[in-house]
Amino acid sequence: MKTPDSKRNDVISKRLTIFLQTFGCQMNKLDSAIIEASLRDAGCQFVDNAKDADIVLINTCSVRDHAEQRVMSHLGNLKHIKESKPDLVVAVIGCMAQRLGNELLKQSAVDIVCGPAQIAEIPRLIGEVLQEKKKTVAVTEKIRQISPDAQSLERFEIEYNVDDTDIPGQAYVRAMHGCDKFCSYCVVPYVRGPETSRPPEAIIEQTKRLAQNGVKQVTLLGQRINAYEYKAGDKTYCLADLLSMISEIDGIEWIKFVTSYPSKKHFKEIMQAIAELPKVCRYLHIPVQSGSDKILKAMNRGYTSVEYFELLDIARQIVPDIAIAGDFIVGFPGETDDDFAQTVELAKKANYKNSFIFKYSPRPGTIADKRLEDNVPQEIKEKRNHQLLKVQEEISRALASEFTGQIVKVLVEGQSKKAKFTAEHAENAENKNIITSASSAVSAVRSGCQLVGRTAGDWIVVFNGPETLAGQFATIKITKTTPLTLFGEIV
Repeated sequence: MKTPDSKRNDVISKRLTIFLQTFGCQMNKLDSAIIEASLRDAGCQFVDNAKDADIVLINTCSVRDHAEQRVMSHLGNLKHIKESKPDLVVAVIGCMAQRLGNELLKQSAVDIVCGPAQIAEIPRLIGEVLQEKKKTVAVTEKIRQISPDAQSLERFEIEYNVDDTDIPGQAYVRAMHGCDKFCSYCVVPYVRGPETSRPPEAIIEQTKRLAQNGVKQVTLLGQRINAYEYKAGDKTYCLADLLSMISEIDGIEWIKFVTSYPSKKHFKEIMQAIAELPKVCRYLHIPVQSGSDKILKAMNRGYTSVEYFELLDIARQIVPDIAIAGDFIVGFPGETDDDFAQTVELAKKANYKNSFIFKYSPRPGTIADKRLEDNVPQEIKEKRNHQLLKVQEEISRALASEFTGQIVKVLVEGQSKKAKFTAEHAENAENKNIITSASSAVSAVRSGCQLVGRTAGDWIVVFNGPETLAGQFATIKITKTTPLTLFGEIV
């Protein structure tokens, strides 16, 4: 049964076509999935090209300047499309929308600006623009206060949260909103608002519905997921409690959570939950950002490299086979060659299965942008980024090689990108009568194509098998490895 808020969908014509493009993190992917479900419920259809759409939605990221520049480039392209399709409606949503607000309306292509806390209003906003032919903005005015739209957003999320449309059998479930850490380089507290944890009963109910719809893996999301806390009477629930409760849900077989912030609070309890609960995947993403204590202090991270390694030691003592991933920012203001050398040493010692490495870019409104000079030349940032990637590549290569000959369980996501390209190429060739063997090529791809899945430790596994395995578990023997990918065959 629909909630009263779902009546806002009535303003949308059931003949509308939508193109939705998403940039950024898993939070944005979840937001986009919920938005898509609500618009499909309203009768809209989704298309793969902006030129074929009545409405274009761009879900944006503000964490790095590069992400925002890509959005601006897309808006330039949409401006040209609008010259021939003046009725096209363009909505910029997400973190960039919250950060820039009315500034985005200066872009001639933009009709709607909608922040993350207002995504429940998107159907109504689209209807208003279509009817009234005027631009509109919906963002949180006082971002560091609990949004007045919080309850509407909660109902919207419960109503429309669905499994991943791109990856069968999987779904994201938001456990928390916002962040209170204020790392000096980070824009998230200024666009996602204060840290708030959702009620455990809402998360459990949502997860039960997903399981009933065939979801086998849920990934709990939070900017600092290990900081999850919810007080109910005399009980304070932490992430370990939440993992235990979700483990009781029939149908859910794997549970993951991202992203963890280096903090001692609840850390042992969470590691113990991983060790004791078979459904909780033995994977930990815990960004460090730098190996230099001087830079960590300038970043306002709140820990030293020694304290960070204490957490890794606890994790590996309690869960010996845990797979750990990290994040780094290179070229932060004031980073010297010695600071970078300390980062390289930390990466080697941490022995991450993989790490995400980014070049520092100033984000407007952050403490680093206001107080610190971006004084590391771009060519030095590029050099350090490349060097650290090479270090991580060798670490990942060694760890991956240990899987050779092993039998692993994977949750199949579907065709690999290479297989999808092969199928599309063969079908196009068949349609154009370019090759006589196109039909057999398509048949071969569909009956036994290259599939991709992930282990509980988040290793990517590629193997041949039928498409029907998507969303199912498979047992794979690893025959070959590269730094980021395991290759094998079904057993």
